[in-house]
Amino acid sequence: MLDLPDIKTIGRYQILKKLGQGSRGAVYLGRDPYIERQVAIKIYRLPDDIRPQEVEAYKKRFFVEAQSAGRLMHPNIVAIYDADLHHGLCYITMEYVNGPTLDKYCGPNNLLPIERVLQIAFSICKGLEYAHQNGVIHRDIKPSNIILNSAGQAKITDFSIAYVVKRDRSTLVTGLFGSPSYMSPEQVKSEPITKRSDLFSLGSVLYILLTGKRAFGGENEYSILYKIVNEDPPPVLELRPELPEIFGRILSKALAKDPSRRYQNNMDFAYDLRLALRSLKDIPKETHERELLNYIQGLPFFNNFTRSQINKILTASNVMKFEQGKTIIEEGEIDDSFYILISGQVTVRKGSEELAVLENGQCFGEMAYLTGEARSASIISKNECILLKFSATLLNRLPESIQLLFFKNFTQTIIKRLSKGR
Repeated sequence: MLDLPDIKTIGRYQILKKLGQGSRGAVYLGRDPYIERQVAIKIYRLPDDIRPQEVEAYKKRFFVEAQSAGRLMHPNIVAIYDADLHHGLCYITMEYVNGPTLDKYCGPNNLLPIERVLQIAFSICKGLEYAHQNGVIHRDIKPSNIILNSAGQAKITDFSIAYVVKRDRSTLVTGLFGSPSYMSPEQVKSEPITKRSDLFSLGSVLYILLTGKRAFGGENEYSILYKIVNEDPPPVLELRPELPEIFGRILSKALAKDPSRRYQNNMDFAYDLRLALRSLKDIPKETHERELLNYIQGLPFFNNFTRSQINKILTASNVMKFEQGKTIIEEGEIDDSFYILISGQVTVRKGSEELAVLENGQCFGEMAYLTGEARSASIISKNECILLKFSATLLNRLPESIQLLFFKNFTQTIIKRLSKGR
């Protein structure tokens, strides 16, 4: 553990008190005198025995957090404000969250209500989805890196070992990074990893929040790493037999050793969390619908809709999940429903020709809805995907202002496709 000098200021920031100490530095409560707000300041001093040629590598490693999290602005991610050097000290200033980490709720005697655990996991999915869409993989999701603010909102923090995916690379550099009990098998084996590694770690967090026990415990680091690669944790229903069966299926899939058998994206995970929430007794429908509403509001198609309008839209739609290779729309059929892709990808085919691949946030089937003509192409799920299916009959019963927004967005979608030759 490195000792830091007793300082009152760093850069323009005033140091108020120490919040925590780690092996490489410390986190302080500070104050920004310009904006007059409290901030958290992470300060790190280079080791005294570091060689001159290693200085730049150490600095670069520290500022990874500022470079990765600094590009992310999301309600479920701690915001980064500033990063700099000050008299041999590296520091990052970030949003101060006055609340506990999930570590507080990992013991068997202080577990959170199941409904609350699912809501937190759903929020983490939303934060990770945003990070992954912006090319950032966290690599160290664990209870101590999830903070609850005074309103109970979950926020992901500590992107210090995050990786920013380059445009010409879809996987990560190898190396043993992360916290042993929450690492994915591919991290343990120093294999290239993708966003699915974060989902494995989230599964490990969900497991301990539900049971009070780590999915992969052991007497030392080596036994933990062995279990992650070679053993499955005790089934969650053995530890919590009162839970609905869906909890066992969720954790089995989230903690799959093979990434291809794991959840492929955050919305896929979030969809099953919503089903689990619905399976609980005495949970009002408004509770699990609120979680879906929060996610849908972030889709590009709904940028110009208000929260109240989206809430009404849910009454005219159904959430549907399709496995890879399923035909969603058949060329030539007559049907006036249309779809918005929440997660995954679909392929547009006319005969044997592939016309396009659509991704989350895009819509399809709207032409049949607008014209009443037969489907001009088939839509097939390219991978596991989740869709909002809209009934034209129910949509026509919604307020005219909502229908006009749909028509406007349909028009923009059609223009974009035509401009791309689709």
